[in-house]
Amino acid sequence: MLLGVNQGLCWSMTQTAKLDITKAEERGLTMGLNEFSGYVGVAIAGILTAYAAEWLGARTGLLVFGMAVVLLALLLTVVWVKDTLPWAKAETAAHKAAPPKNPPRYPQGVSEHPGTGEVFALMSWRDRRLFAISQAGLVEKFVDALVWALFPVFLVGQGASLTEVGWIVGVYGFVWGGAQLATGRLSDHVGRFWPNVLGMWICGAGVAMAVLGAGTLWWSVSAGVAGFGMALLYPNLSAAVADITPPAWRGSAIGIYRFWRDLGYAIGALGLGLAATMTGAAEAAFWFVAIAMFLSGAVLFWLGEETHPRLNPVRERAPA
Repeated sequence: MLLGVNQGLCWSMTQTAKLDITKAEERGLTMGLNEFSGYVGVAIAGILTAYAAEWLGARTGLLVFGMAVVLLALLLTVVWVKDTLPWAKAETAAHKAAPPKNPPRYPQGVSEHPGTGEVFALMSWRDRRLFAISQAGLVEKFVDALVWALFPVFLVGQGASLTEVGWIVGVYGFVWGGAQLATGRLSDHVGRFWPNVLGMWICGAGVAMAVLGAGTLWWSVSAGVAGFGMALLYPNLSAAVADITPPAWRGSAIGIYRFWRDLGYAIGALGLGLAATMTGAAEAAFWFVAIAMFLSGAVLFWLGEETHPRLNPVRERAPA
């Protein structure tokens, strides 16, 4: 529960804060840098904790590593982090004074300062674009639930050692984290729509590959394919939300998107657990996740649209 509260407070705020001080044409790069930092950290931690558990034992190794990370993060936050809300207020004022050259496609019929309920409805069902993004975010977390929970168990069952498991799962995190430096920036040039849709399908293909072969090299390649697909979609779903939500309630929108996205951890874990239990085979969980990713990508393709304001701005109607 405490780790969940940490996610909601800390990581959500890193996204919101960076978007507060980022130009509209660089949101993909910003989200890519944010997620690159986080998930390269996850990959490094996955490898280091595997060695720490072997050297010091699981309890002591994980405690020492975890406490070191917590104390370092607390020090960095207290000393260097600043509040960015004034930048968001300045952006709102600037838009009122002089509308941007490429007006974003904000949802229509929304109050200037909507409450949480109104934003929740917009993100969840009222605006079809935001619904499409939210459902994609929820389903893509099925992959994380699989990789962090069942994939290591599957690999150990196939005869992989603990350090091999750490490296294979680490490949997923390294490719996912590292590639986001490029994929976030890519979306600033080509848009969010196709990186998001193709990312869902490529990631699903990587999950399916894991059960179509065997061996450390094969599993590492499949983890890399899944990680690359995740790198295409992960920063750019968040950037798409930021593209079409005004700065006055962008933080609320990002928070609710992350609510649906991170709820996918729980729903995905239940789904893949049921699939494996009902069939008696761990492979069924991989197929459950792969099919869910392909279907969710199809929904995003059907209901979504390009959100980058430079590539798809609001067009003024010609006079009659």
